[in-house]
Amino acid sequence: MKACFTLMNRLTRQFGNIVCIFTLSVLIISCTSSSHFTELPSSNYSYRVKSLVMHFTAVNYQDSVKFLVNEGGGVSSHYLIPQLNDDSYPKDNIEVLKLVDETERAWHAGVSYWQGRSGLNDSSIGIEIVNMPECIEQDVPPGFIKPKPLCIFPEFESKQIDLLIALSQDILARNPDITPTAVIGHSDIAPSRKNDPGPRFPWQKLYEAGIGAWYEKDAVAKYWQIFNEHPPHLGLLQRALYTYGYGINLTGELDKQTQDVLGAFQMHFVPWQVNYNPDNSTAATLFALLEKYFPEQLTDLVEEYSKHKVNSATESAAIRPKNQLNMLFLNDSPANKNGKRLYNDKRYSFLGLANTGTLILQSENIESADIIINGQKLNISDRFNHQEQLVYSIARRTRNGINTIKVNNIKGAENGTLTLSIPYPEITPLDTFASNGIDFSAVDSLIEHDVENGFPGATLLVLYQGKIVKRSAYGYARKYADGGELLTIPEPMLASTQFDLASNTKVFATTMAIMKLVSDGHLDVDAPLSQYLEEYSGAGRETRSIADLLTHSSGYNSEVQLFKLDNPFGEALYSQDKALTRDILLKKLPFAHTKDSAQQYSDTNFMILGLLVERITGMPLDEYVETHIYKPLNLAATMYNPLQKRQQKSFFAATEIKGNTRAGEVDFANIRKYVLQGEVHDEKAYYSLQGVAGHAGLFSNVDDLAVLAKLLLNGGGYGMHALFDANTLKRFTHPRHSEDSFGLGWRLAANDNKWHFGAYASEQAFGHTGWTGTATLIDPKLDLAVIYLSNKKHSPVIKQGEKLYFEGDKFDSARYGNVMTLIYEAILSSKSSNE
Repeated sequence: MKACFTLMNRLTRQFGNIVCIFTLSVLIISCTSSSHFTELPSSNYSYRVKSLVMHFTAVNYQDSVKFLVNEGGGVSSHYLIPQLNDDSYPKDNIEVLKLVDETERAWHAGVSYWQGRSGLNDSSIGIEIVNMPECIEQDVPPGFIKPKPLCIFPEFESKQIDLLIALSQDILARNPDITPTAVIGHSDIAPSRKNDPGPRFPWQKLYEAGIGAWYEKDAVAKYWQIFNEHPPHLGLLQRALYTYGYGINLTGELDKQTQDVLGAFQMHFVPWQVNYNPDNSTAATLFALLEKYFPEQLTDLVEEYSKHKVNSATESAAIRPKNQLNMLFLNDSPANKNGKRLYNDKRYSFLGLANTGTLILQSENIESADIIINGQKLNISDRFNHQEQLVYSIARRTRNGINTIKVNNIKGAENGTLTLSIPYPEITPLDTFASNGIDFSAVDSLIEHDVENGFPGATLLVLYQGKIVKRSAYGYARKYADGGELLTIPEPMLASTQFDLASNTKVFATTMAIMKLVSDGHLDVDAPLSQYLEEYSGAGRETRSIADLLTHSSGYNSEVQLFKLDNPFGEALYSQDKALTRDILLKKLPFAHTKDSAQQYSDTNFMILGLLVERITGMPLDEYVETHIYKPLNLAATMYNPLQKRQQKSFFAATEIKGNTRAGEVDFANIRKYVLQGEVHDEKAYYSLQGVAGHAGLFSNVDDLAVLAKLLLNGGGYGMHALFDANTLKRFTHPRHSEDSFGLGWRLAANDNKWHFGAYASEQAFGHTGWTGTATLIDPKLDLAVIYLSNKKHSPVIKQGEKLYFEGDKFDSARYGNVMTLIYEAILSSKSSNE
C-alpha cells in the first residue's frame, strides 16, 4: 500500500488532481488485491546507502533552487541548507530543505568513485550547502592548458553547520552502513572535476560531533618523524590513497590525477597546506588515518615501505652511513696453524688527504692488534674490547692520494671480531682555507678588470688537494632594474650567492641521480629506454638506449620550444603543463637525425632522462635529488624552485634583464619580461615543466658544488656517505668512442674542448657548462676542481651587424677557458704542485 500511495503522490505532482482521481479506484483495487506472501528474512543483505557526500552550491540560494529543484537543471541533491547572508534567500531563519527523499536517487555526484564504488548517485545521500567561493580563472592563449583557478573560500555560517550536524546525525542513524570514512566531500569522489566543499569546510568539527573521520595527532607525529628520515615513494603513497578510498591510478608518477587527489585529500584533512604535492606531512596524515580505520590494510603498506626503504632506488645509500673502507677481522690466535701467511688478506689502500682523517674502530672480545698506516703503527692499545664505536684521529699519518693500512697480530677470544672503517676525505673547513702560496693574481686581474668595464659579476672556488685554495666573489649579483636601467645601489656579489646553473643541472642533478641508480643496480644504461618507460615507443624510439640520450647520440635536435605556440610543429607539440609535456616528450617528439649520427647536444635528451629518474624512483626529480643526494651532504643551497622553498631573491645572482627574450630572439604570449632572480631562466624548464627538469632548473653556489666535486674526486663518496662506486664514475666520465666530446652525461676535456677546460686540463678532466654563465671542471689527475659561476647574461643587449648579443658575453671573463687556463698556470707554477 505504501508504494501505491507514493505513486499517487508522484502522479499528483506531475499530472494534477484530475488524472489522479480518474486512476484512484484502479490503484486501490490493484494495491489491495496483491498476492499474499510468507516472509523468510535473509541475513544476506545491506543498506542501499553507503556514503554521505557534502557539497557547496557555489551560487546563491535562488540559483541553487533553479538548478537543484526546477526542471531543466539536470542536478539535484537530497537536502539543501541555505545561508542567512544571502540577499536571494527570502526568510529570516534558515532551515533544512528536503529536495529528494532519501529512498530515491538524487543527481548530485556525477562521475564519481569512492571505496570501490563508482556512480555514487546510486549509493549515497547528498547535502548541498549554500556557500559562494570567488574564483579567478587565468586567461591563457589558445592551446594553453589552464591552471587551476585561484579561489577565495569563505567561511560557512555557524548556523549552517549546526543544522548540518543535526541532519547528518539523523542520516547516520537511519543508514548504519555509512562508515566514518564514507562521510566525504564532492572533491574526494571527483577530485579532477570538483573542489567542494573546499578547505574551509569544518571536517574536524563534524568529527567531534560523531560525523566522519579524523586522525590522532600522536599517530601523525609518529609517521611524520619516520617519513622525514625516509620519505615514502610516490607509488606507495598512491596505494595508500587508493586504500583509503580515492579513485587513483597507480602510475608511480606525480601526474595530474595524482596531484588532483592529493589536493582533495589535503582540503579534507590538512586544509592549511593545500599544495597538491606529496610532502611528508600529507603522507603522515594519510598513514595515521589508515592506522585508525584500516589497520589490516596498513600492514601490507608498512611492509612495502620497509622493503622499499632498504632495497629500492628511492632509498639512497647516501642516507645510510657508508665509509670508503669497511673491514671486518677475526683474531689470529686460532688461525695460520700450518705456519702459512697470506700477505694480502689484511692490507688495503684508501684515499686520503695530508693531516686529516679518522679511523672508526669497534671490537668485541679482542685484546690487541697492530694497525699500521703508511708504515706507522698506531698507539691505540687502550682502544680494544669496546663494543661501542670509537673514533681515532689518523691525521698525523695520512698523506695526499693513496694511503695504506694493514692489520696484524689480532689477539683475543676465538669468537672475537674487529671492525675498522675509514670515511671518505672531506674538504678542509672554509675558515681554514688559504692559497698555499699559489698566486691567483692573474685570474683576479682578468675578472676585476672586466667588472670595472661592465661585466656583471662572478664567484670562483678552486679546490686543490682537498683544500679550498681560492674562494672569491667579483662584481654584482644584480646591477639592473626590471626596466633595464642601472640600480642606484646594486646588489654586491657574495661568495655564497646562488646561481641558476642552467645546463650544469644535467650533470649535478640528472646524471648524478642516474649514476646512483646504476651503482645501486636499479638501472642499465645500455638497455632501451622503453624498458623503463613503456610508452616511449614508435618511430624508432624502441632502438634508443639510455646511453644514447646521455651521450647526446639519440638523434634529437638541440631543442624544441614546446613553450611557444608557434614552435615549428605548432599546437601538436605545444605545452605549458607538465603532464602534457611528459606525453609529448615520450610519445610525439620527432627525431631530427638518425641514431648513428654524430653527437648532437640536446636539451631534449635530459628532459626525458629526468622523467626516467622520476619513473624509477617514484618521486619528482627535485624531491629525489634534494632528499637523497644533497640532504645527506648538508647542501642547503642546492635545490630546484628555490623561491618556493622559502629562499629570498637577494640570495641569487640575477640573469637576463628582460626575462626570457634571449637578446630579443624569443617572444611568446606570457613571456616574463622582468629581471629573473631565483627563477630558472630556461623556458622549457619554467613553462613546460614547472621549474623541475632534467636539463635545467637547479640552483646552487660554489660551496655546495665544491662538495659535489670533492665527492667525484673521491670516487663517489664524501665523509660517511657513498653515492656510487668508483667503477660507475669511471664509466660515466670516459668516452665510449675515441672521438666523443661527451661521456655519459659529462663533457670531457679531450677532443678540443679547450674553450671550456682551458689549455692545461688533463685527459681525465670532466665537467659541464651552463648558458647563464656557469662552468665546472673536475680533474682527478691533479686532484683539482674549479667552480666558476658568473651572471654574464645579466647585461644589456648590444647589436653587432645584424646580430644581437649580450654585452656580458664580449668579455674575456665570459670565456670559461680563459679562467681555467689562468688557474692551471697558477697551480702548476706553484711550489705546492711540485712538492
